[in-house]
Amino acid sequence: MLEEQEAKRRILDAASPGAVTWIPLELTLDQVLAQEITGSVDSPPFDNSSMDGYAVRAAECKTGDVLQVNEAVQAAGLDCHLTLQAGEAIRIFTGAPMPLGADAVIMQEDVRREGNQITVAEGVVEGENIRRRGGDVCAGQKLLERGDVMSPARIALLASQGIPEVAVHGKPLVQIVTTGDELVEPGAPLLPGEIYNSNSPMLQAAVTRVGGIAAASHAFDDPEELHEVLGAALATADIVVIAGGVSVGEKDYVKEVLEELGVTTEFWRVKVKPGKPFLFGRHPDGTLVFGLPGNPVSAFVTFHVFVAPVIRRLLGDMSEGASGDTGTVSVVLGEAVENTGDRPHYFRGRVENGTLRLSGTQQSHAIFGLSRANCLLRLNPGEKLDEGASVAVILI
Repeated sequence: MLEEQEAKRRILDAASPGAVTWIPLELTLDQVLAQEITGSVDSPPFDNSSMDGYAVRAAECKTGDVLQVNEAVQAAGLDCHLTLQAGEAIRIFTGAPMPLGADAVIMQEDVRREGNQITVAEGVVEGENIRRRGGDVCAGQKLLERGDVMSPARIALLASQGIPEVAVHGKPLVQIVTTGDELVEPGAPLLPGEIYNSNSPMLQAAVTRVGGIAAASHAFDDPEELHEVLGAALATADIVVIAGGVSVGEKDYVKEVLEELGVTTEFWRVKVKPGKPFLFGRHPDGTLVFGLPGNPVSAFVTFHVFVAPVIRRLLGDMSEGASGDTGTVSVVLGEAVENTGDRPHYFRGRVENGTLRLSGTQQSHAIFGLSRANCLLRLNPGEKLDEGASVAVILI
C-alpha cells in the first residue's frame, strides 16, 4: 500500500491548471485568478465628503464661528466645480466632490443653521471628514495575486476599478460513474437486496462545492456496459471519478476495463482509513482517473483527501493540499479518541462551541453519522488523544 502523503504528492504532480478563460466579473465567485491584477484608477478618484454637512476651511470653523452658506449645493454625482470663498460654507453630501478651497467637512449635526448662516457647535480640523483621492487604492497598485480565490469583497474591489471581466482557469468537468447491480436511483421502488444510490448525488455536490462541473452516470456490474459508460466518460471529462468496483471482488471489473480503455494505473490501494481500495490512473489524453471505494463514507473521505485538491489545482490553486474545505481550526476534544489501526484514520466529528465529539458510528457505510459531521479529525496509526486535548480538525 502507498503511504498517504506519497499518494497526494503523485496525484498533484500529475495535475496542472487548465486553460485560461475570461469570464464576467459577477460570475467569478470562488474562481481562482489566472493573472495578477493591478489598479487602473485611483480610489476614490477624487477628494470627496464622507459625511452630509458643510464644506469649510478648518481655520474658520472653530466653536462659535459663524459662516455664510453659499446658495450652491454640491451633491454626489457630477462635479459642480464650486469654489469656497473666505467666510463661507457650502452645503455638501456624502460622496460629493470637494469644492476648491475647502479643506474639511463639518457634519450637519455639529452646526446650528438659521437662514443662510451656520453657527459652529463643534469645530473641525483640516482634512476631517474628507476621503482623499487614492486613499484606498492608487492606480498601478497590486490588488490581487495570480492564484487568489475570488470572494464577494474581491469582486467589489475589481468592480470599483471598472474591471468587467477577469482571467481564470476553466472549471474542470468531472464525470462521476457509480457501479453496482444493487444500486437504485432515489425515487424508484426498492426490490429485496437493493439500496439507493447515495454516492452519485453526494459526489456531484462535492465536485460543485470545490469548483468543478459535475456530470453523472451509472453502470451495472457488467464488463461490456462498464466499458461503454467509462469510455464515454473518458471522452468528455477532465477527471473521471468511479465509485465502487475497484476492490478485489468477483464483480469488481473497473481495473481491467480501465486497462482496456488505455488507462495506466499509477497506484492502487492507499494507506488510509476509511478508503484503502483507492485507484489513481491516467489516460493518454490527459484525463485523470480516480477509483473510490463504494462505501459512502469511504468515498466521501477519499474524495476530500485526494480528489478535491486536484480539482482546485486544475482551477489554478497551487497551494499545497488545497481542497476547497472551509479551513482548519483548533478545538478541544469532548471525549477520548484512539486509532488502534495501522493506517491514518479520518474520524468524522462535530464541533459545537469549540468542543469536538465524534458523530455516531465510524463505520464506512454509516451515512447518518457522516451527515451530522462538520469536520474530520486525522489520527496517525496508534495515536491516542485524551478528553480535553487540543486538536486541529478540518472543517467540511
